[in-house]
Amino acid sequence: MPPTGSQARREEILRLATTTGLASVEELSRHFGVTASTIRRDLARLTADGRLARTYGGAMALNAHPEAPLRQRTGEAYAQKRAIARWAAAQVQPGETLLLDAGSTIGALAHELRTAQDLTVATTGLTALHELADVESVHVECLGGTLRPLSQAFVGPLTEAALERMTFDRVFLSADGVTADGGICEADLRQTRLKELMARRATHTYVLAHAAKLGRAPFHAWATLSPGWTLVTDATAADADVAAFRERGTRVVLADPVEEPPPGARHTPPEQP
Repeated sequence: MPPTGSQARREEILRLATTTGLASVEELSRHFGVTASTIRRDLARLTADGRLARTYGGAMALNAHPEAPLRQRTGEAYAQKRAIARWAAAQVQPGETLLLDAGSTIGALAHELRTAQDLTVATTGLTALHELADVESVHVECLGGTLRPLSQAFVGPLTEAALERMTFDRVFLSADGVTADGGICEADLRQTRLKELMARRATHTYVLAHAAKLGRAPFHAWATLSPGWTLVTDATAADADVAAFRERGTRVVLADPVEEPPPGARHTPPEQP
């Protein structure tokens, strides 16, 4: 049962902001069983204390986790991201055409692909471009557009127009958070729209997200997880989190951060969809 005391309720509001992104006065009022006026007073107090921030649009959004710049996120969960990247790279076969999203885990995947042969890689992310720019065996296409400095990613109508000119064997998507019922959570609607368009252009779609991102909804822009997509996370993911995705028809792969592939064994036969 939700707490009823004002101080306990405010702490619970902060916890919800961290884990679910619960935002509006109406949602909070229903959750705690108190009036909207009470919730408004709680939010005003938390805002005055500098613990929450408001956004426009009528609802008072909880924004306890503002979007972190890509440079900051690159060092987080390093071993998990590397394991995910290794598994993803092992699915790629010579001669394929890939589409890479932006993000630090996608950057780790691009690093793994530096030793690949005869690939075409299109990307919306500067990190992947930097990783592959000097690799002669990989042909690189940049889907330009409007640069988002925080994510180091291209978005917008120019990116979408370029995307319409190509199709892909595999697309690898990133996520700020991912939930079984909501899908991929991002800070910007342009990002989620682009992810859905990217998936439509590919035969196989993979979402790369380490375990800490499962069940998280830090923002309010979403892309739906479609049947047939594969979620690639790491082996530290909680059983309940993994089960929630599988129950909704999402294939889940657990990459083990402690395993090291034997020399020369990076390119293994791809798993069948």
